[in-house]
Amino acid sequence: MTDLPTLRESLDAHGLSAKKSFGQHFLLDLNVTRKIARLAGPFEGRSVIEVGPGPGGLTRALLESDAGKVVLVEKDPRFLPLLAELDDGSGRVVIVEGDALKVSEADLVEGPAHIVSNLPYNVGTALLIKWLTGPWLPHALTLMFQKEVAERVVAAPGEDAYGRLAVISQAVVDARIVLHLPAAAFTPPPKVASAVVHLVPKPDRPNRETLKRLERVTAAAFGQRRKMLRSSLKPLGGATLCEAAGIDPEARAETVDLAGFLRLAAALEP
Repeated sequence: MTDLPTLRESLDAHGLSAKKSFGQHFLLDLNVTRKIARLAGPFEGRSVIEVGPGPGGLTRALLESDAGKVVLVEKDPRFLPLLAELDDGSGRVVIVEGDALKVSEADLVEGPAHIVSNLPYNVGTALLIKWLTGPWLPHALTLMFQKEVAERVVAAPGEDAYGRLAVISQAVVDARIVLHLPAAAFTPPPKVASAVVHLVPKPDRPNRETLKRLERVTAAAFGQRRKMLRSSLKPLGGATLCEAAGIDPEARAETVDLAGFLRLAAALEP
């Protein structure tokens, strides 16, 4: 890595800049990307998937770490030649051109793997839901989001940020914010600050059928979060569903904890 040009030099050499339509904001400070890699590890030789590597700042840090195979999923073909410069021919770097929302991660890696990414802002939440509720669950995830999204992932009942994303995330993983970054850390700087969230799957996480029910319940409950549950959940059973789950029908979604939503999901008719 030390023989490579700087990230800015690489971008200039290839005539590349961020695309707003792809939600791209680049981290060019290798001290920051190395810190993210340290927070994500240790990898102990496990594979790492990085989505949206762009110019490869985080990729360089991952290649300096104890990660095994580093799989790069990049939708923007402009960056493929630049990323190819990081491949030393050993087979450790695998570059996949494609949409991460459509990629099958199980086909990219064998065994437990990490996901470490500075996620494109426009698809970050959708990708997280895919990884939490899909058939393939990573060993751990370390993800950069807009600060607002990161706070929604870790929020507790009663907090303004508490909602559907918090419930689904915390049903599957233990999540905590491990790093805050100002907008000025990125090129070009976004309009908001960012934060890195580290997520580790729970050993007793719900099965996929329960998660599907949980998605239905939380979509209804938080879709009308200011209403009492007897009203917002009316299409799913309303007060009867609440009583079956031991939840006050006059409660509002923002006051119900994870255990309560899991009981609602369990009481929901298939």
